[in-house]
Amino acid sequence: MSNNIKVIVAGPRGKMGTEALKLIEKEENLTLVACLDRKNGGKNVVEIDNLPNLDAPIFDDPEKCLSEIEADVLIDLTTPENGYKHTKLALEHGVRPVVGTTGFTPEQLEELKQLAEEKQIGAVIAPNFAVGAVLMMQFSKWAAKHFPNVEIIEKHHDQKLDAPSGTAIKTAELIREVRESHRQGHPNETENLAGARGADSDGMKIHSMRLPGLIAHQEVVFGGLGQTLTIKHDSHHRESFMSGVKLATEKVMHLEVLVYGLEHLLD
Repeated sequence: MSNNIKVIVAGPRGKMGTEALKLIEKEENLTLVACLDRKNGGKNVVEIDNLPNLDAPIFDDPEKCLSEIEADVLIDLTTPENGYKHTKLALEHGVRPVVGTTGFTPEQLEELKQLAEEKQIGAVIAPNFAVGAVLMMQFSKWAAKHFPNVEIIEKHHDQKLDAPSGTAIKTAELIREVRESHRQGHPNETENLAGARGADSDGMKIHSMRLPGLIAHQEVVFGGLGQTLTIKHDSHHRESFMSGVKLATEKVMHLEVLVYGLEHLLD
């Protein structure tokens, strides 16, 4: 592990970005060298209210930042559009991306994988950085071998832009690897209100809730003869994601490929 990992953080004023700055502030082996923020280019992090007292320049131009700043890792916890642009730029500049943004298309992921291999530089893209959520997904895949009838209920704050969540989509993908495709429920069921049964993923149903007061929550409910099994994870605070961000930031230093999903980094 590198003794001192130089980090750029994209979106420092966002709730997740602020937590990433707090992580860097308390970890001795992480050093903030710059931030990307479209509103505060030319300023310093110490000048921005409600951010940790860290001395690092802020850039509004990602290209300029990555060209001028010597960095090891770019942490991006922003939006799918910016996450994709920043990941591609970082790889092109020899900086390892650690990205917690969901919503990448399969085509974008394939392009970024090829770029990482071409540059022989590590990258981590994770739909969820909470270690408990990753375990919930892995347990669900195991359970699906024995309980092929399953529905996913994901609940998030009402400012989340995408539905279903990247975690729910990833969970369904993992379950599909071990579950024979089939449609669930009564063959003649009808929806009296369109969408009442949720989104369909290979016959599984995914339901999305968006309410103030929520952070990130998911239940995977399996049904069998005379029994149900529920595997549930709750993130009550965004700091729950930081142990995974720290793990990915340290592990990415030793990778030469793009890794999609934090589960591949767990022992």
